[in-house]
Amino acid sequence: MPNYVSTSREREVAKPSADGTLVRVGAVGIVVLAVVGIFLYLGGWFSPHKLTPARFTDAFQEINGTHSGFRRNHGKGVDVTGYFESNGQGARLSKAVVFTVGRVPVIGRFSVGSGQPYVADAPDTARGLGLLFRLPDGEGWRMAMVNLPVFVVTGPQGFYDLMMASRPDPATGKPDPAKMAAFFGSHPETVQAFTVIKSHPVSSGFDNSTFNSLNAFRFIDNNGNSTPVRWSLVPLQPFAPVAAAGADQADKNYLFDALIASMHQHPLQWRLLVTVGQPGDPTDNATIPWPEGREQVDVGTLTLDHIESDDTGVAREINFDPLILPAGISPSDDPLLSARSAVYSQSFTRRAGETKEPSAVTPSEVQK
Repeated sequence: MPNYVSTSREREVAKPSADGTLVRVGAVGIVVLAVVGIFLYLGGWFSPHKLTPARFTDAFQEINGTHSGFRRNHGKGVDVTGYFESNGQGARLSKAVVFTVGRVPVIGRFSVGSGQPYVADAPDTARGLGLLFRLPDGEGWRMAMVNLPVFVVTGPQGFYDLMMASRPDPATGKPDPAKMAAFFGSHPETVQAFTVIKSHPVSSGFDNSTFNSLNAFRFIDNNGNSTPVRWSLVPLQPFAPVAAAGADQADKNYLFDALIASMHQHPLQWRLLVTVGQPGDPTDNATIPWPEGREQVDVGTLTLDHIESDDTGVAREINFDPLILPAGISPSDDPLLSARSAVYSQSFTRRAGETKEPSAVTPSEVQK
């Protein structure tokens, strides 16, 4: 398979009371551990005098260890390929060629949110999907999505403080309740974000997960009009909720095994739904969902029909930098976007010079 990595520069690219906060700590502690990988995945906007991409990446390695050749987060994954078929409905919002009627090839990677590439799968593991749309004019559209409806902090310092507060205590393997209580007490927006996250049922696997952009972007049409948008990939595979712990979950790769088995049976498909923002909808705060009832435009269908191990696929070498965008799509004012790009660049640069260790999901497992 040819190497499809872009030749452009790669960039890895009401305040609660103290008692109330402690109650919330118990309620959301499991959720914090489940999505801590997403915190690491998204990063924050870096003050030149305080936080830097290198410092954040160093922290990832300190928490998770250094694993040669792997992403500093979302290290465990599998590669997929397929295509996106546009129905033309997105062309009124954006001049990007991806929205003209037709089909473009896509390379992707499913992953779980951890900096440990051999971590065992779990029902509440945060799931990621990175995609590269290869457009006929030589452009690319890259996106990195997760199965959360919102993010949990608004800015860089909040992200860093949450990462430190939720860091497991070596003695217990769990976050320090006092540190978590202090964090939640000073970040009511995070408490509200967890409320939103917990209100959305988690699906049983990768194939029936909805993946969200989280951040807002802007679509630019042929007349120069700019429209705020968010997008989601909504599965055509039927939803099934996370099951209670069972024998299948004893296999440390059971989420990936199920994905592999499903794709061997038939291609997997998602509708790309673009949510159109209205004046007043926040574009710089990923913790706040846009109101229900906003227009959603079905712009086409993603089909994934081939799966490979990281050891043999090309997606392991792709930086799914969300700021690599085609003409007709531009960033919003969300500071997390620039931060993600900076962290991805640091992670990409480090792993590019390392010996690649074998993936947890081996070629033989994918081919079985």
